[in-house]
Amino acid sequence: MRVIAGTARSLQLKAPLGDHTRPTTDRIKETLFNMIQTEVPGAVFLDMFAGSGSIGIEALSRGAVFAVFIENDKNAQACIEDNLAHTKFKPKTVLCKQDAFVSLQSLEYKYQFDIIFMDPPYDQELERRVLEYLTVSSLITEDTLIIFEASLDTDISYLEQLGYDLLKEKKYKTNKHVFVQRSVR
Repeated sequence: MRVIAGTARSLQLKAPLGDHTRPTTDRIKETLFNMIQTEVPGAVFLDMFAGSGSIGIEALSRGAVFAVFIENDKNAQACIEDNLAHTKFKPKTVLCKQDAFVSLQSLEYKYQFDIIFMDPPYDQELERRVLEYLTVSSLITEDTLIIFEASLDTDISYLEQLGYDLLKEKKYKTNKHVFVQRSVR
C-alpha cells in the first residue's frame, strides 16, 4: 500500500495488523481520487473508520489543507500515527481515538468539512447512522461531498428520505463507493 500521487507520492504505508480493517487497494484508491481530484486541493477532509489512514493521507498528499481521522481500534490508531509521521503530515491532522459518534460530537463547531470519506464495517448500517447524525450537524454544508464505501448489496434507498442527493455510485467487484450531498431545499 502506498501514496498514489502528490507530495508524498510513492511513500509506502503500513496496514494495521489483524483482520479488523480492510485496506482500500491502490487501484480503487486511485479510481476514487481520479473522480474527486478537483475537490481535494484546499479541502478540509474527514476520514472516518480510517483504518491505516491511507485515504486521508492521500487527500493531504493531493493538496487537502487539513485532515481529521476517526478510528476506534488501537492497532489501527498506532498505524495511522506511524503513517502520519512517515509522510510528515502529522502537523496538518487530528486523530480522534474513540467511537465514531463520540468523535463527531466532539468535532461539532470546531470543524466544517469539505469532504467526508467513511469506510465502516460492512452490513452494520453505520453509514446510515452517520448520515442520520449529519443531517442536523454543523460539520457539513450543502457543498460537503460525502463518500462512503459499502458492500455491493447495501441498500441506499433511504438517502432521499434523510435529505441527501445521490450524486454517483461507483461499483467495483466486491464493493461500491456512494457519493452524496445534503439536498438543497
